Amino acid sequence: MKPSTGNPAPGYKKYPGHRLGTKPAGVRVRVTFKGEVIADSRDAIAMEEAMGGSTVAPIVYYLPRRDAKMDRLVRTDHRTHCPFKGDASYFSLKGGPENAIWSYEQPYDEAAAIKEMLAFYPDKVEISCETPPA
Repeated sequence: MKPSTGNPAPGYKKYPGHRLGTKPAGVRVRVTFKGEVIADSRDAIAMEEAMGGSTVAPIVYYLPRRDAKMDRLVRTDHRTHCPFKGDASYFSLKGGPENAIWSYEQPYDEAAAIKEMLAFYPDKVEISCETPPA
């Protein structure tokens, strides 16, 4: 995880024990919708969030945009804010679910590893992971 170069993300003031951990996923991550491959990457980043040594959220895979069919995505006006990662932008799938994909385009320093990468809601698309051959 890249150390902060300035003030920590505001969430850490309220929850100093919260941690974001990022690392190369080490698996091939494939995202499909109704059988169509939307993204396929061997360069995904796995992010885990923990508080006081306990995991507080499932692992989320962030995929590089170069590994996604960006022509199938439509940017929406939807936005959310995470006090640990920053402001998220959203995309919908053309002909598919709305706001199914999010991206932190200017994340806080603590989440720099996922800058401009894409994450997909597992209840809106199918996400599969394949361990590379040994």
